[in-house]
Amino acid sequence: MTPGGRLDEVPAFTETEHAESRRQTPPVLRLCGPRGFCAGVDRAIQIVVLALKKYGAPVYVRHEIVHNRYVVEGLQNRGAVFIEELGEIPAADRGQPVVFSAHGVPKSVPADAKALNLFYLDATCPLVSKVHKQAMPHEKRGRHVILVGHRGHPEVIGTMGQLSAGAVTLVETESDVAKLAFPADAALGYVTQTTLSVDDTAGILSALDARYPAIAPPGAESICYATTNRQEAVKHAAPGCDLFLIVGAPNSSNSRRLVEVAERSGARRAALVQGAAEIDWAALGRPGVVGLSAGASAPEILVDEIVDAFRARFDVSVELAVTAEENEEFPVMRALRDVELTKADMAFLNGDRA
Repeated sequence: MTPGGRLDEVPAFTETEHAESRRQTPPVLRLCGPRGFCAGVDRAIQIVVLALKKYGAPVYVRHEIVHNRYVVEGLQNRGAVFIEELGEIPAADRGQPVVFSAHGVPKSVPADAKALNLFYLDATCPLVSKVHKQAMPHEKRGRHVILVGHRGHPEVIGTMGQLSAGAVTLVETESDVAKLAFPADAALGYVTQTTLSVDDTAGILSALDARYPAIAPPGAESICYATTNRQEAVKHAAPGCDLFLIVGAPNSSNSRRLVEVAERSGARRAALVQGAAEIDWAALGRPGVVGLSAGASAPEILVDEIVDAFRARFDVSVELAVTAEENEEFPVMRALRDVELTKADMAFLNGDRA
C-alpha cells in the first residue's frame, strides 16, 4: 500500500460542492493512523502462538483471546481450542496450557485453575491489569468503587471480580449517575473500562464529580492510550467523509465506539464491517471520500483486503490521517521467551508485511 501525504486539515463541503467534487475527482480512501492492533492485543495473540510452538496443540483459551473472529479462527486453525469455562477442558488435556484472554478475568478463575491443577498463561493486557491495581486500593482505603463501563463486557466482569462482593457499582451512562443512592459525602473512588468513548466517559465523570465532589480518581488514566489514539485519528479524518468504515467485530467495544466517534465527528455515515465482503458496494455507488480505520483487535490484513477491494473497483487514491505514533511493546511472560516468534508465525494476521 502506498499512502498519500499526511492529512492536516479536512475542509467542510456543502452538498453541492460535494456532489461536484465527486463527479470530477477519483474516490479517496482516508486511512487513519494509528489503527488496528494495540500492544496488548498483539501480546495476547503472540502468547497463544508461542504456546502452540512450545507445548504443541491443543492450547486452550478461555473466552475469545481478543474480540475478532478472523483472529480466533486463525488460531483455531493452528490448534487453539476456545472455551468459556475451565471445566470444558478434558481430563486427558489438563497438562496442556490454558490461556486467559486479553480482557482479564476475575480472581476466581486463576484460583479455579490452581484447584484443577491446570497450567495457565495469563494474557491479560497490562493496561487492564493496571485498572485492576487502581480499583483494589480504593477498596483497601474503605471506598466503594464506581466502575464506569459496559455491563456484561469481559473486561468489566474481570475488574469487578478483583473486588469483594458488593464493593463495586457499575455505571454506564450519566443517567445511571443520577440514580446512585450514596450520600454526597460517601467514601467513593472510580475506575473505568479501558475501551470506552473518551467523550462519553468525560461526561459521566463530570456528572460523578458534580454529585460526589470528594470522589477519588484512579492513580492514572484508565482509558488506554490505544483507545484514545484511535478515536482521535477518527475525529480528525471524519469531516467530509461520505462513509466511514471501521474494521472490527460486533462484540468489540473499542470498534463500536469508533463508529460512534465517526458519526459524531462529521462523517455522513459510518459502519462497522468485519471485512470487504460486508461492504454494500451497490449502495455505496461512487463515493467521494471514504474514511477507514480498525479497532484495536482487528488485524491489518483485513484493512489491506478492503483497500484492495476499493482499488479493484475504483481509481482510488489513499491519503493518511495520522495523529499519533505508537511504539509500545509488551513482552510475553518468561515461560515463553525462549521461543522465537518469526514473521511467518504472524503472517496469517499481517500478510507479507515486514
